[in-house]
Amino acid sequence: MTDTNKEPIPIDVLVSGWYVVTMNESRDIIHRGSVAIQADKIIDVGKTVDLERRYAPKQRIGGDRFVVTPGMTNSHIHITGEPITRGYVPDDTPFEENVYQWLCPLYAVADAAEEKVSGQLASIEMLRSGTTSFLEAGTINFLDDVIEGLVDVGIRGRVGKWVWDLPPEPSVYRQTTDEAIGNLERQLSEHKSHADGRIGAWSIVVGHTTCSSPLWTAAKALAVEHDTGLGFHMSPAKADPDGFTEEFGQRPIERLFEEEILDSRCAITHCVHMSDHEIDLMAQAGVSVAHCPTTALKVSYGVTQIGKFPEMAQHGINVGIGTDGNNASNYSDLMRATYLVAGLFKDARTDPQMFPAEIAYEMATLNGAKALQMEGEIGALRPGYKADIVLHDTDRPEWRPLLNVMNQLVWSADGRGVHTVLVDGKVVVEAGRCQTIDEEKLWHDAQQMGEAITARSGLPDKAKFPTI
Repeated sequence: MTDTNKEPIPIDVLVSGWYVVTMNESRDIIHRGSVAIQADKIIDVGKTVDLERRYAPKQRIGGDRFVVTPGMTNSHIHITGEPITRGYVPDDTPFEENVYQWLCPLYAVADAAEEKVSGQLASIEMLRSGTTSFLEAGTINFLDDVIEGLVDVGIRGRVGKWVWDLPPEPSVYRQTTDEAIGNLERQLSEHKSHADGRIGAWSIVVGHTTCSSPLWTAAKALAVEHDTGLGFHMSPAKADPDGFTEEFGQRPIERLFEEEILDSRCAITHCVHMSDHEIDLMAQAGVSVAHCPTTALKVSYGVTQIGKFPEMAQHGINVGIGTDGNNASNYSDLMRATYLVAGLFKDARTDPQMFPAEIAYEMATLNGAKALQMEGEIGALRPGYKADIVLHDTDRPEWRPLLNVMNQLVWSADGRGVHTVLVDGKVVVEAGRCQTIDEEKLWHDAQQMGEAITARSGLPDKAKFPTI
């Protein structure tokens, strides 16, 4: 029996497109498809002709020139510290110099208003390029202000203060073990959920070699207690495995596995310098990994020479994609990073089967959702999922002719073709502009603040071409 004679059901929004990329179990791409939305959820996905008969929407979005996709998830991004100083760090600095001589001094001098603007700048760049959710690397200092700014923008994110307890310098970051644990307890208690769950705190520590065993143990216990995730950096360069081996006689993942830190709550960033045994343990523990390809290239981690991301995927490890910081990748457009993921290991292994476009896009959507502990809620256009939706404008040269949607998404397009974005069923980007904030004011504030921060830091301008 059909619903031909039934009265159309009132709904809030009907999003329609030339193609709808569902990312459902069978990975259907619907030609002339639509997505029905009620409140913050998707209630139906199908052919436009069928959904037009079935529903009476208050609002119609899209049209024949759009490719409709799920919002992507950025599995690792620094939204404070670097967006507001983007590009000031020279691009020829090795890892230790990049972090300790440049990034830490820049981070140290930002105030609350500057961190808030930095978070908003990163969020708008993500939204305008099709990313609707993210996992933060750790707010430098002013988490309350940053969260306030994120709520205003309308993005979905998991956040937390930058926590460590071992390095004594720089003094602005100095925390005892008790203070570090107290910071985690406070953010998880006070910021578990904002804006109907769009923004919430995770148990986030810096990672690397910066955390004592008591801090690792507490961070894991707090993640379990508050039913949230545990995020940290590990092994982008040799310093991490060398440091752990020198102190404990074990590599980092071996040590954390033995201390029962690792499980499916963990989202670990970088993981370039990994042993085969560490990969076995990661797979056994069920962790997620955030692969940040641009940072690995720019800071010369050696990812194409020694990186084992294909092996991680083959072992069943959930690998998402991150853009990291704006002095390491310099952009927050996850489509550009997905392009790199699809290409790097094809060349490194001289094997065109490495990370085909479809798998790379899964990493940017479904795998990112799983890393955020939101599997079954975001990352696909399916009934019951959050209405986080992106419309790509195909009336652009990189989109025509459109003959293979997935090849076009990963190999041809980037975030500049994003036209409309919805988060929780609300339009946050329209015609390529954010609708929730005064963009012109933000550009002005970011410029003034970036100049002020770099001046206060005392770091030299290392631009190689003279400015006259």
